[in-house]
Amino acid sequence: MNCSEREILQYVAEEDVKFVRLAFCDVFGRQKNTSIPAEELRRAFTHGVAFDASAITGFGDESRSDLILHPEPDTLTPLPWRPEHGRVVRMFCNITYPDGTPFECDTRRVLKEAVADAAKEGFSFRFGAEQEFYLFELDEKGHRTSIPYDQAGYMDIAPEDRGENIRREICLTLEQMGISPESSHHEEGPGQNEIDFHYSDALTAADQAMTFQTVVRTIAARNGLYADFSPKPIPDMPGNGFHINISVDPQDDKTFEGMIAGVLERTEEITAFLNPTEDSYRRLGLRKAPGYISWSHENRSQLVRIPAVTGGSRRMELRSADPTANPYLVFALLIHAATDAIKKGTKLCDPAAINLFRAEEAELAGLKKLPESLAKAKAIAAASEFVRANLPEEVVRIYCKNE
Repeated sequence: MNCSEREILQYVAEEDVKFVRLAFCDVFGRQKNTSIPAEELRRAFTHGVAFDASAITGFGDESRSDLILHPEPDTLTPLPWRPEHGRVVRMFCNITYPDGTPFECDTRRVLKEAVADAAKEGFSFRFGAEQEFYLFELDEKGHRTSIPYDQAGYMDIAPEDRGENIRREICLTLEQMGISPESSHHEEGPGQNEIDFHYSDALTAADQAMTFQTVVRTIAARNGLYADFSPKPIPDMPGNGFHINISVDPQDDKTFEGMIAGVLERTEEITAFLNPTEDSYRRLGLRKAPGYISWSHENRSQLVRIPAVTGGSRRMELRSADPTANPYLVFALLIHAATDAIKKGTKLCDPAAINLFRAEEAELAGLKKLPESLAKAKAIAAASEFVRANLPEEVVRIYCKNE
């Protein structure tokens, strides 16, 4: 909803809204919220709502624990799974210190700044997200089991594909929230599914990626299932990817190729943010998850592929990220990488027009590998001037510390 504060207050009164969830995330992209009665919304718009930041990863300690949530009116959406009467709505929030100073570890703000920086240079980027997830059965106590919901494969249909109705319910729920899915299907793994979205500006796409995981988990739980977005839920089966499609305006060859060159140039340095868990590195290099820094047309063994264009603008697809990544940080880093390379005139290397999963060692010799462990990715990110120039120091410290 693209509305003013006055229009939101009118909507809340007319639509029998009783509670407003003020949503944000920690530095790792884990979603958080606090709920206020609808009659408190006017005060929230004027003064914000305080919360204990010391309990949130990366948000401070007990010595300076108060932060303020400021709801953004144009992010309001109803939560369709809540009651029709006494409705519940959600808004994403900006985060500040009590004196109004922006909070540096507000990753949504980090993305806003990246978008603004690119706009100053004359570039705008659009993103499309593809997040994969597994559905597992629950036991009699409601705990997740290791039993996949079905044994179907890629794009199978019912009755083998038991996730068909779950995906339908997810898509319909998203539509009620103003989010338009583009397609949905069963993925390669047993119980694995994917739902894709239309292109959006970077901030909207990141908000939608966050919303998507909430909706999937909620609908799965309502159906007695557990939705797993982790990178490698089943050791010998395909992992869950977070494939990121990016287009740039203007669409000329120099700008488009510069965008790809920039992403390739910086991927090693930002892998700790694209793949922030130990499990992430059990996925890379296997079953269509890339292991090398390379690109090609239509080739799903590559880090970056250029899909065939059947309408609309050209785009690149980055295939290494997984759904544990914070989309605000990831999109911000990709925008900075692309913008810097376009400005510098960085040349795009030749494509690797081979199947990297079947290539001989000699064919792979000239290609650089992605970091093969979280520790290695952290070390590279910590030493990166690019990362430190474009992310808050505290965010870099949290991601790169050795525990």
